[in-house]
Amino acid sequence: MEDLRIDSHKLLYHTERVHYWLKGKDIYPIYVEISPSGTCNHRCIFCAFEYLNYKPQFINKDVLKKTLSEMARCQVKSVMFSGEGEPFLHKDMPDFIAHARRVGLDVAVAINGVLFTPNIARQCLGSLTWIKVSINAGTKKTYAKIHGCREEDFDKVISNIKAAVRIKKKNKYACTIGAQIVLLPENIQEVIKLADLLKNIGIDYLVVKPFVKHLMSSHNITRELTKKELLKLENKLKKFDRGNFKVYFRAHSFFKIKQPRAYKKCLGLSFFFEITSNGNIYTCGPFLGKDNFCYGNIYKNSFVEIWKGQKRKRILNMVATKLDVRKCMKNCRLDEINKYLWELKHLPLHVNFI
Repeated sequence: MEDLRIDSHKLLYHTERVHYWLKGKDIYPIYVEISPSGTCNHRCIFCAFEYLNYKPQFINKDVLKKTLSEMARCQVKSVMFSGEGEPFLHKDMPDFIAHARRVGLDVAVAINGVLFTPNIARQCLGSLTWIKVSINAGTKKTYAKIHGCREEDFDKVISNIKAAVRIKKKNKYACTIGAQIVLLPENIQEVIKLADLLKNIGIDYLVVKPFVKHLMSSHNITRELTKKELLKLENKLKKFDRGNFKVYFRAHSFFKIKQPRAYKKCLGLSFFFEITSNGNIYTCGPFLGKDNFCYGNIYKNSFVEIWKGQKRKRILNMVATKLDVRKCMKNCRLDEINKYLWELKHLPLHVNFI
């Protein structure tokens, strides 16, 4: 499988948008994350958004579909349904996916997979660009402990993934089917077992990523994994480098967490934003629920009115002048993008000697 640049960024494929940004133009974003549901059917011990209290709120169908259409007209390229809770707890998720694809957006979902039944898969896979299932153990006992759920949920997820792979192959859908495990002391001994299981099922990839504490979360890991443990696991996972199944061990993300940031300002907010289940638009995931990072609400104003509004301008000015990125969440969604943009803004010596 080709490299999906999961541990890097993809702004280099959007040179025109970056060019206008460098010229000081007020561009529209490329990518959006949306939380259709505020609640979840699991209580993962690493969850970044438990501080939002899993509120049983669901974004309004008509308002979101109108917003998706508007974003597409503004040349937003893609949306991922993920965020605060489990997306498929919203009964209209298949409709959201189909509508987003119909208006020209690339569409993805990050889910726990319990509700992605064969019936739902048949409705969604033809419209999805990719799907990523969070599976944080290789056995049902450890899975239940980490996910805060019943052991039988592990069997449901595996069964649902098998069905999704069959449906994809039968219909020759282009959707990439992947999985993700947050590496913890509780599951490090089960990564190989999980990778073997998923490879035999026939999905496309498994991502192994570090736990990163959210700024407002109370969750902590029991201990830090050692460099020796990480390198040993990375070496074992190399056996999956051949064939149609790939393991993305995010070594760069693991080892950069303790390093100082290579940029002094957050520059990537023009390319990205998040919509929560109550309709609020925020700068980014680390500040969900914080009004001073909220541009507006799609129930009250259109996407264009919010994006062009004065509040967003004030927030971007505050981020540019007051936000200390050294105190921001480590390895945030925009980290690699910020490094790239910072270098474009602060050129090193001899750049013309290509």
